[in-house]
Amino acid sequence: MIERVHVIGSGRVGSAAAARLRECGVAVGDADPDVVLLCVPDTAISDASRCLAPGRAWVGHVSGATPLAALEPHVRRFSIHPLQTFDRSGDPAQFDGAWAAVSGETEEALAVARELAEILGLRPFELADEDRTLYHAGAVFASNYLVTLQRAAVRLGVPAEGLVPLMRGTIDHGFDLTGPIARGDWATVEAHKQAIRAKHPELENLYETLAGATVALA
Repeated sequence: MIERVHVIGSGRVGSAAAARLRECGVAVGDADPDVVLLCVPDTAISDASRCLAPGRAWVGHVSGATPLAALEPHVRRFSIHPLQTFDRSGDPAQFDGAWAAVSGETEEALAVARELAEILGLRPFELADEDRTLYHAGAVFASNYLVTLQRAAVRLGVPAEGLVPLMRGTIDHGFDLTGPIARGDWATVEAHKQAIRAKHPELENLYETLAGATVALA
């Protein structure tokens, strides 16, 4: 049972995690913790881990792509990656309804990760350590590249405010593909390419790549 957690890092995830733990009655501090949770940049995980003397505590990180080996020399280790984006508010409600990839090398480690995920309000699913890089690439497609698509659409003349209901509608409709490719309207696709080439050639390759991927994956 997790009763005390030492959260290291007060960035977007760390501040929200500490707030949620306190909200749930879990003590947050470095006095004999059950779990030490590293909420630091990926590049700092290994160094931060080597500076720890956690005693009986489990050591975990919240990185999506970083392997468990980064937590050496500790063997009581796990990872929990919230499949969510966070702002700088520290609002723990950002965890609500999100899923979380949990990794561990033993059943006990996975049990600790699942318990912590559920305390935070996350829905845990198990992720093999060797699958982390591909999983994280998938998360980048869905989150970071959504920002790229939004900015490309705005550059091509779509009002930024109008994109929000459009994107939400795509999600609410179960990611059902509509538009010219779904209809087989290749004349419109070609017209798009010509217009982009004339006014925004920096986006031509992006459009062609996404169109080809849509044909292959849809």
